[in-house]
Amino acid sequence: LFSTGAADSCQVTVTQPRFQEADYSTRTAFLPCAFSASGCSSSPPQVLWFRFLTNKHEDLCTPGCTDDQKYKVHLLPGNNISLQINDLTVDDNAVYICGIAFSDSSSPRSKQAGDGTVLTKTEKQHSNGKLIFMIIASSLLFLYSTTVFTLFVVYKKISSGRKVFQAIAQELQKQRYAEHCRQPDDLEDDTVYQNR
Repeated sequence: LFSTGAADSCQVTVTQPRFQEADYSTRTAFLPCAFSASGCSSSPPQVLWFRFLTNKHEDLCTPGCTDDQKYKVHLLPGNNISLQINDLTVDDNAVYICGIAFSDSSSPRSKQAGDGTVLTKTEKQHSNGKLIFMIIASSLLFLYSTTVFTLFVVYKKISSGRKVFQAIAQELQKQRYAEHCRQPDDLEDDTVYQNR
């Protein structure tokens, strides 16, 4: 057991590599995630994994995985975690988000997510599609990083992982729409700068 004071002071930090590339011959990928926790209970936290594709968002493991054959979560020594992705194809290219939640804590900082890892499996022939994907994924990472804190405050109040993910997706869509509305001005500024 732990004291209420310890639960209220629980703070979590989650880190992920920004990019990971897999060769076209790779069949299994392992995405690393690490976290640090201070003032939290000694009970293990929930490990959550989401992914953001170009046109949709999915909850992979929240904390149980939706497809046990495709995805497996490994708890490693030293607060390290990895997501194993089997039968890897180019369809698995996406932004993968790792989340840590000490659900027995009332602290808003006890539920946090990383900035996401852009996973790219290359095809036998490289194409401009990879570059376009990387640009889109980087934009998603930027938009996502501004909503992480809000997301996990919402998670504290909602028990279902799917509902949490829907709330995240809705918030991201709002921000993507706002970003899209600003793009013409940004492009115009870039053109003026290049002409100089």
